[in-house]
Amino acid sequence: MVSQDTDAVTGPNSGREWVRILAHYREPSPQRSIVELLVTLGPFALLMALAWWSLSISYALAAFISTLNGAFLVRTFVIQHDCGHGSFFRNRRGNDWTGRVLGVFTMTPYDVWRKKHSIHHASAGNLDRRGIGDVKTLTVAEYRDRSRAGRIGYWLYRHPLFLFGFVPAYLFFLENRVPVGSMQSGSSWLSVMATNAALATLLGAAIWLAGIVPVVVTVLPTALVGATVGVWMFYVQHQFEETSWDRSPDWDLHDAALEGSSHYVLPPVLAWFTANIGIHHVHHLYNRIPFYRLSEVIRDHHALAGAQRLTLRQSLDCARRHLWDENSRKLLSFAEARRA
Repeated sequence: MVSQDTDAVTGPNSGREWVRILAHYREPSPQRSIVELLVTLGPFALLMALAWWSLSISYALAAFISTLNGAFLVRTFVIQHDCGHGSFFRNRRGNDWTGRVLGVFTMTPYDVWRKKHSIHHASAGNLDRRGIGDVKTLTVAEYRDRSRAGRIGYWLYRHPLFLFGFVPAYLFFLENRVPVGSMQSGSSWLSVMATNAALATLLGAAIWLAGIVPVVVTVLPTALVGATVGVWMFYVQHQFEETSWDRSPDWDLHDAALEGSSHYVLPPVLAWFTANIGIHHVHHLYNRIPFYRLSEVIRDHHALAGAQRLTLRQSLDCARRHLWDENSRKLLSFAEARRA
């Protein structure tokens, strides 16, 4: 359950009013952005080199180092994410080309992902606009109206082993390579093929120099950790008990951003590696704020610091919540839905 400090939650009454306040935090610092890029990519490259060096000692050691490097890959992805929102640098060209280069390391075609993610921001919490850039979520009524096979299929889809085991690998290794639904425009095709070509060149050269097994040992653990953590973060940012979903007539973009996005309160080290993306309610309210300024917002506005708080322990409960109940306005587990 998301907790709210009722003494702290005082401020503007609507998400729209918060937007005007948050506009003061939108300006990025070019110098700070470059530093954040260096302290992310520098250690990422260093750990990758260390993993390759350790192959001569032990493949297990190399795999362990590569697993740790997954944390820096997560941070790389969040920087790419900021580029997609135009918030990392002041000019679009700088954002786009930085995002495209980082997309090779994150195995995510930048232009395709940016389009999907913009749809997510424009429709998050809208029951009539589900399906693109979000985790598939049914209402209790929709689930009950499905056939037995349909209910079993949804149960399997929402099972943690599938959602956080199979789905990350599928998204990053397969769907991102041939995202058929996004191939309708020339720019999407170019984004996917250019990313694939760059990946093939880098991996092909590594395999030619060292062989396929060393490449798998040093690359696969990093990619799997980054993908799995990324899917988990995206999940808990919107899939919590007291999130917000509404039909189009009652849906408001800004209120849905504030009420339907969590404030994932992580220990400082984890907050650094995830680049403050846990402050997700603020990000959805104003996505042009650079990630390194989100903590300023929380520091300056106790109302936002106390809203939609979700601790690390509380977040584990999110994995068992699967169905939106339009009557109680809560995300329920399958067992709770049967008792409802």
